[in-house]
Amino acid sequence: LGSVIAYFTSAKFLLYLGHALSTWGDRMWHFAVSVFLVELYGNSLLLTAVYGLVVAGSVLLLGALIGDWVDKNSRLKVAQTSLIVQNSSVILCGVILMIIFLFKTQLLTLYHGWLLTLCYILVITIANIANLASTATAITIQRDWIVVVAGEDRSKLADMNATIRRIDQLTNILAPMAVGQIMTFGSPMIGCGFISGWNLMSMCVEYLLLWKVYQKTPTLARKSTKGEASELKQLNVKKESDMKPAEGVQLIVEKDVSGFEPQQEKEVGCTARIAEPFITFRDGWVAYYNQPVFLAGMGLAFLYMTVLGFDCITTGYAYTQGLSGSVLSLLMGASAVTGIMGTVAFTWLRRKCGLIRTGLISGVAQFACLILCVISVFMPGSPMDLTVSPFADISARLFENEPLPTIASPEPEMIFATGMPNLLNGSIAPADSDPEMSPEPVPLISVSLLFAGVIAARVGLWSFDLTVTQLLQENVIESERGIINGVQNSMNYLLDLLHFIMVILAPNPEAFGLLVLISVSFVAMGHIMYFRFAQKSLGKQLFVCHTPDPKAAPDSSPPGNTSTV
Repeated sequence: LGSVIAYFTSAKFLLYLGHALSTWGDRMWHFAVSVFLVELYGNSLLLTAVYGLVVAGSVLLLGALIGDWVDKNSRLKVAQTSLIVQNSSVILCGVILMIIFLFKTQLLTLYHGWLLTLCYILVITIANIANLASTATAITIQRDWIVVVAGEDRSKLADMNATIRRIDQLTNILAPMAVGQIMTFGSPMIGCGFISGWNLMSMCVEYLLLWKVYQKTPTLARKSTKGEASELKQLNVKKESDMKPAEGVQLIVEKDVSGFEPQQEKEVGCTARIAEPFITFRDGWVAYYNQPVFLAGMGLAFLYMTVLGFDCITTGYAYTQGLSGSVLSLLMGASAVTGIMGTVAFTWLRRKCGLIRTGLISGVAQFACLILCVISVFMPGSPMDLTVSPFADISARLFENEPLPTIASPEPEMIFATGMPNLLNGSIAPADSDPEMSPEPVPLISVSLLFAGVIAARVGLWSFDLTVTQLLQENVIESERGIINGVQNSMNYLLDLLHFIMVILAPNPEAFGLLVLISVSFVAMGHIMYFRFAQKSLGKQLFVCHTPDPKAAPDSSPPGNTSTV
């Protein structure tokens, strides 16, 4: 009994509990905000598309700056600030959306509808701020705090990473289901109120949990920053004549004790402050490129350039192939199960073969499963038609003045039950329509193979994701964890953005098979990059599998583990 109580009061468990609360709120909000925007804008996808573009672009541009802010401030301050900003933004968004739902008719008539447009802009802006704060929280908790709590025990770190991913998998399925039921049997306004109330409660509990974890782990209070090293270095540099800082060292302008600073120094300081974000952005990407695990990180980012996941794109394609919402929900549940199996496989493989080889095995397993997706493209029932131009749909709208697609008044239950409308043809195609009006049934061999490959591949995908995550945790120096992981997030969002652009350019179902082939090609390129990283790190020992020392894990640290900007 004492050991059970000790576990439930340990810093590790409190970190899990805080992450579960945070992730549950995040998943509910990310699911609901897309549905709210579709509901508000006359069942059009315009606001949802704009929101997705703003979110991806913001993280892409500001990822390095967010990571740099994480590095330069104390751990507790970063965690508490990002937590408060994130939850407060979601609460404020929920309140604004409730007001819009209540007074939408009146807002449409005020100032020719411009006030309603301003409300839309405000919602998207605040929601984007919430996402940026969520990014900061993920970097500081999942990439820094967890490393400190695990200490020098790399097996403990691997187990904690795997547990965090299991929590992610479960909340990714359960949270949208819960809030979807509330909105289905209640109303969108009730859904807004529930999410706002949840985030208010969750913010208070998470704040307390963070403080408890911080108290139980004294090493969290000690953080080496580049600023401290730079200040000592700069004091020595200032004693020399030219006052040129060393490469990669940020110039710290000290105030003159007498209070009489030359005008030129003031101007230089002002210019430096203006240029600082751009310099940080550049230095972050250069530091990321110079990391010994650069190729591993790029390999992970390339996996985001895919339509082979349970997002709105794949869901929309499934509707065109005749799958119902209930079948899709079962498939999503199966994907969560295989994702959890991937986290279990990761911990077992790491103990048996070491960290780097685990990534190789996971990559081979993922790619082998995706071969089923490639085969599905050429099986009966596949709509792929190479005689139809992938750009026929978009060119028709541009040159023949066809209207942009909108969702033709779907039932709210259909949206809330499945989570996503059909992005491929701009309309929801319910499976339970009138049999007399329905076209001939589509053979399910192709779509069955497609989803079998996608679901099975998640075992290798999540094991590979955990491998690269731990490589970044172990091989990036403490003072650069924030900025390097910020740039990694930017790379992930960049490739994710490219995959959406790819779908926008070729949205018709006949082109989906081509998108599948492109996606598998990018996955292959990502794993080739990782193979090159593993080859450079292990050399001739690459295919020699052995049981490593769990704490030493010699094969997990590539040579030359230093990084300079």
